[in-house]
Amino acid sequence: MRKHFPLMAMIGLLALSCNESSREVDQIEDETAAVTAAEDSVNLQPALQSITAEDLLRRTTVLASDAFEGRSPATPGEDSTVNYLTRQFKQIGLKPGNPDGTYVQEVPMFGYTPQPTATIKAGGKNVKLNFPSDYVAVTRQYVPNIDINNSEMVFVGYGIVAPEYGWDDYKGVDVKGKTIVMLVNDPPIPDPSDTQQLDSTMFGGKAMTYYGRWTYKYEIAAEKGAAAAIIIHETGPAGYPYEVISGSHSREGFEIIAPNKNMDRAKVEAWITEGKAREIFSATGKSLEQMKQAAMKKDFKPVPLDATASFSIKNKLREVKSKNVIAKLEGADPKLKDEYVVYTAHWDHLGKDPGLEGDQIFNGALDNATGTAGLLEIAEAFNKMKNKPKRSILFLAVTAEEKGLLGSKYYATNPLYPLEKTVANINMDVLNAYGPTEDVVVIGYGNSTLEEVLADAAAKQNRRIVPEASPEKGSFYRSDHFEFAKQGVPALYAKSGVVARNQPADYVKTWQERYTAEDYHKLSDEVREDWNLEGAVEDLQLFLRVGNKVANTEKYPVWKAGTEFKARREAMLDEPADSVKAKYQ
Repeated sequence: MRKHFPLMAMIGLLALSCNESSREVDQIEDETAAVTAAEDSVNLQPALQSITAEDLLRRTTVLASDAFEGRSPATPGEDSTVNYLTRQFKQIGLKPGNPDGTYVQEVPMFGYTPQPTATIKAGGKNVKLNFPSDYVAVTRQYVPNIDINNSEMVFVGYGIVAPEYGWDDYKGVDVKGKTIVMLVNDPPIPDPSDTQQLDSTMFGGKAMTYYGRWTYKYEIAAEKGAAAAIIIHETGPAGYPYEVISGSHSREGFEIIAPNKNMDRAKVEAWITEGKAREIFSATGKSLEQMKQAAMKKDFKPVPLDATASFSIKNKLREVKSKNVIAKLEGADPKLKDEYVVYTAHWDHLGKDPGLEGDQIFNGALDNATGTAGLLEIAEAFNKMKNKPKRSILFLAVTAEEKGLLGSKYYATNPLYPLEKTVANINMDVLNAYGPTEDVVVIGYGNSTLEEVLADAAAKQNRRIVPEASPEKGSFYRSDHFEFAKQGVPALYAKSGVVARNQPADYVKTWQERYTAEDYHKLSDEVREDWNLEGAVEDLQLFLRVGNKVANTEKYPVWKAGTEFKARREAMLDEPADSVKAKYQ
């Protein structure tokens, strides 16, 4: 054994050396962490502390006041809102976001106020339809009048053509000039091995895909040449009551003006209540429930209905130039300041309805005066940093979200700064008024590496990120970040979670259900005395951390494998996939 002693001694000395090296590494890591924490305290803490519930409530109260008339585009309410946001950005000390030296980007649109009448004959009977309580119908063609007479009605299931899933609800049936009737959302296909679950290999399983979004259904209807497209509203799958539909489409709507004046759209785009749909199907000797069951199978074929539809729409038209409002915090690094992180929130709501008795103003306090006020809070916080971010930060308050994400769509297709240099979008829509939560809900969970940055920032608040509970409602496709995602820009949409601190287990669920049923898109969405905005403050501080991290990190965030936006981003960057993986996170 003694002849091995020198070797053992050497091993011991090596181990001792390794231990010393390990301690040195640990010491360096501890010192680095301490330096990072110190920098965080000196630079980030003043910014975080500047975001307060009092300031957020003050700004929300202004935006949701009657003086702003519900902030509808192309009204005096828009003028008040744009002027207020411009003044705020100037007072905060931010530069104009438009390279032309202004704080606005004009968005060319037209307003249309529909006056529809509809007649449906089913099984030889006239089915009475009252607007807007039974149906709504609009035309987004830029024309003053639309008429459709005795158009044959065809049930096309979910109205989806998805080759990657081997799915075609049209099966080659010619629907040109006809009125097609569709179900809302994706087909909820059961898992063959567990019928209590949805098949994860089809349409994202429980999560909605873009095929389930109403915008897609109207797009494919136009592509197929349908004269009219009717979606049957169901509150459960849709995630909101019919009153949201009737409230939005019974007053002036807006659309971006295309060079062809939108003549490639279907003549009529309509919604109908589930009750009226059942009445129509019953009159033709068919069961809506049986048709829904049939529509969940790949072998479904369009079903001609013994029914015809006639529509007449008189359109009150006006061309308008609405406005996105944008401010800029220039990056501190000369090499990176021409790259951008974009924060978004929509400033618009539903305006006012002079036909109502009493209260006529849809103040939109939570939706989305809170998000717009939050945008100002984050902008002010960034400007309080001693060391500004390396990349530039854009603060974009967009118009006409309530009219179909039009402001964000226009910016994303007519960007003021190149999208290939736009590293991320962080969106805020309806902030938390029910208090702090232990979790953070990611809408569209699993899409991008921005979630990893979010998770790290949430941990600093002793919070965790979780997927949304109802991805089948398609919330990812219903706010402004989606227009950035469609163009390939990694986008994050997160909200306060569902586990409230120091509250009963069902507290948040009960609060959210009440808001959806009683206040969402209703006159009652006003500032309330019982709001607790501390949770919103935590969220805004969280979003500040995320944006600051992205603005200072060398690598870009990316879409994860399998997401529908990944290929678009890689094509935009015009690099091979391996190179992209090497360059970006």
